[in-house]
Amino acid sequence: MLSCKPSNHSSSSPFNKFPKSFSTIFPSAASAFTTYASISASLMLLRSIFNDLIPYPLRKHIFSAISSLFCFFSGKQTIIIDQFDGIEPNHVFNATELYLSTKVNPNTKRLKVSKRIKDKGLSFKLDKGQRITDSFNGVELKWRHVCYGVEIKGNVTEKRYFMLRFKKNNGDLVMNSYLPFVLKSAEMIENEMRVLKIHTLGNVRYGSKFKWESIKLEHPSTFETLALDPELKTMIIDDINRFIRRKEFYKKVGRSWKRGYLLYGPPGTGKSSLVAAMANYLKFDIYDLQLENIKSDSDLRRLLLDIGNKSILVIEDIDCTVNLPDRGHRRNGQDKQLTLSGLLNFVDGLWSSCGDERIIVLTTNHKHRLDPALLRPGRMDLHIHLSYCGMRAFTVLAANYLGIKGEHRLFGEIEVLLGATKVTPAQVAEELMKDEDIDVAVEGFLSFLKQRKMEEDKLEKDEALKKVEDKESRELKIEHTYLKKDEALKKAEVKESRELKIEHKYLKKDEASKKAEVKESQE
Repeated sequence: MLSCKPSNHSSSSPFNKFPKSFSTIFPSAASAFTTYASISASLMLLRSIFNDLIPYPLRKHIFSAISSLFCFFSGKQTIIIDQFDGIEPNHVFNATELYLSTKVNPNTKRLKVSKRIKDKGLSFKLDKGQRITDSFNGVELKWRHVCYGVEIKGNVTEKRYFMLRFKKNNGDLVMNSYLPFVLKSAEMIENEMRVLKIHTLGNVRYGSKFKWESIKLEHPSTFETLALDPELKTMIIDDINRFIRRKEFYKKVGRSWKRGYLLYGPPGTGKSSLVAAMANYLKFDIYDLQLENIKSDSDLRRLLLDIGNKSILVIEDIDCTVNLPDRGHRRNGQDKQLTLSGLLNFVDGLWSSCGDERIIVLTTNHKHRLDPALLRPGRMDLHIHLSYCGMRAFTVLAANYLGIKGEHRLFGEIEVLLGATKVTPAQVAEELMKDEDIDVAVEGFLSFLKQRKMEEDKLEKDEALKKVEDKESRELKIEHTYLKKDEALKKAEVKESRELKIEHKYLKKDEASKKAEVKESQE
């Protein structure tokens, strides 16, 4: 009988080929994950304590010191270009962003790409955290675009800056040659790529700041197509040209290089078209400011600082956009509201000097509603009245819409009716667009004028009749008032007569009583 010895599988197992200390060298997966979780939790706790106990400005200085220490031992130098210099935009940052957009290459990991409808090609920009390497006179320069958020009073504000790194021994070359080269290149690129833009306030607020957002300005209005009296048009162009060429004159006399225009008149007389024509003539951007979106004077000042030079600031319908408290009725905490004083300082105060070559345009349908302080020279330097369409303006519109360069057989009758009716250039343009045939369109416009003349005559008669009725009504009221006064006077006289009679009666009684007393006394 064979003896069955217990088989020792452990002795024949392949794991027995390793030393017994192997398990102590490589811990189990569960133990490794436990250790990792413990270390991560400790680091997160330390980070939370660090952020809670140490204020952000101090943390920034600490990180900056550590970074400077590494840079010192690495032999590298770093230049930081912030997006803002205090509360004013940093021109170097904007120039750097434009310059680096021409240096992107397929090796960049992440890019921002955009193209407007009428742009010829794509435009590229560095995305957050991306790096790019440039070369200048054989020197390698490394750029990085850094973005981070800072929480201030519950609002997250986005901060951006460019970081430039290079060898220390190239510091003079970078500061004295490379950075000026970047600025000059950006200016040349901007001139080549320049397109007019119209800026408006965006829907997003970063912290307590509003942000301008822009779109390409494609308004076709020019001074040649404007339906204005030729003399008025020439006066406006001459005034603009005189302003543009007088930079040194403004500096010599101690005034900010800006100009204010007030455009007033009925709706549809071409105020917005005139603003667009000025922008196209000067190649200036337009900043369209809606005052109802501004909550305080401080917001208004920040927006002014963000407006670029060579620009037109437009506030349309200023008489009805917002009710401004006047300068004599500012509440406590006056910087928490938008006031007339803040607007005046915005137009012609110390803050208005933060920029050059700017034009401010206010438009209104009712000039008499505006505060006189807003209309004085230095704020609104030139008041331009845009009235109803006359014959000269009509000939411009006829040439633009119908191609009529000379006279037409119906122009004489039209001239008479235009002088007797109130028709805006917008209404004239709408009538001329109703038919492509010249004669049909002109005849249709003549019929429109005749109909308009009849309506205005009827309205005048109705108004005259209403005035007569109002006058008669007032006279009747006055007569009724006098009648009431007479009645009241008669009542007062009757009452007084009654009182006198009663008094006389009592006097008689008193006399009789006295006589009786005397008689009794004598007896």
